[in-house]
Amino acid sequence: MKGLTSDSQQYTKTASGFSLERPFMFATGIENSYPTIATEDGKIKRVDEMAKCFHYERWREDFQLVKELGLEYLRYGPPYYSTHKGPGDYDWSFADETFASLQELEITPIADLCHFGVPDWLENFQNPDFPEFFAEYAEAFAKRYPWVRLFTPINEIFIAATFSAQYGWWNERLSSDRAFVNALKNLCKANELAEFAILKVQSKATFIQSESTEYFHAEDPRCLQFAQFYNEKRFLALDLTYGYPVSSTMYEYLLDNGMTRDEYHWFLENHNKAISIMGNDYYLTNEHLVHHDGSTSPAGEIFGYYVITRQYYDRYRLPVMHTETNLMDPEKAPHWLRKQWSNMHSLKLDGVPILGFTWYSLTDQVDWDTALRQDNGNVNPLGLYDLDRKIRPVGESFKQLIQQWRDILPTESFSLRLRH
Repeated sequence: MKGLTSDSQQYTKTASGFSLERPFMFATGIENSYPTIATEDGKIKRVDEMAKCFHYERWREDFQLVKELGLEYLRYGPPYYSTHKGPGDYDWSFADETFASLQELEITPIADLCHFGVPDWLENFQNPDFPEFFAEYAEAFAKRYPWVRLFTPINEIFIAATFSAQYGWWNERLSSDRAFVNALKNLCKANELAEFAILKVQSKATFIQSESTEYFHAEDPRCLQFAQFYNEKRFLALDLTYGYPVSSTMYEYLLDNGMTRDEYHWFLENHNKAISIMGNDYYLTNEHLVHHDGSTSPAGEIFGYYVITRQYYDRYRLPVMHTETNLMDPEKAPHWLRKQWSNMHSLKLDGVPILGFTWYSLTDQVDWDTALRQDNGNVNPLGLYDLDRKIRPVGESFKQLIQQWRDILPTESFSLRLRH
């Protein structure tokens, strides 16, 4: 398949299963988020970032920009909400064009199948039928594009559940622990069922679970209990998807808010950790200051990517990919890029198996400054290119960084068992 089948992943049979070898993955992404929000007049509106950033009209140009940067990997997926029309009903017209072009251009997609929203007919993340229908969609996608090997079934599960069901910003717009746990449970189950469904038709699939890496700092001693709770809660999405036993505090929290004992044990017994890469997203907003009333505010960069990613790696012991970062300041963005790269490279030198690095996203985004919860039309200058598709200084810096390091970093490999 035009080089992608052989170049994007190389498998060698070993006594314990398979060894996956890949070149270091320099990547960017084209965001396909599409949550629903409530407008000031009470109407429900879908926020489609691909539409806001003119990707539907300029996707051919966007893919050429990926090539111009020297990138071979792209976090990318079709808009789930408009592709999955109903049970067993799909509109692949846009995906057929775009994925055929990616294959022709020898750009390896990391297929982003669900990014912060669902089709209208599924309503929102509270729907208990969502996991089964999403798995159906994931299997249909894998059958239609059998050359795709890398998948992020559901992007940033913790953020999707928090913003939709804890903060009341997106989709179901609920604000309770019970709603959060229900959304988290459905999202994690959907992710796992999708992985099993994909593996039925693509046995060489690898899953890059992109998650926001968070940390909560206590403002003073009165806040320590809150901070400890939040720092345990931040792991829940990955704990469930990777079948990692939660703490007693989190177990009580889950059960107190609607998860049953059997539902929890389902996650311990059904996961694909053996063929997973842990995707870590880090932004300036990922660290939080915890106040004495339990509220939080932005802390800025205190620990940084190195320290927080090390915490996640020590917990799960999985290969890592730096899957998102950016800075909403065009002048300071090149420095931020170099800082994130230095943090990542230091981790790699210290023995953490890091397989890739990503600036997210290819172009500027719209209304990221309000986490997409307001439809203001504000263009946020955080891309490698602006919305006129003119390269930004950080784009030039990333292009240079790729040229400098592409042939320096060694090929990583890790053993994995393929489940059938």
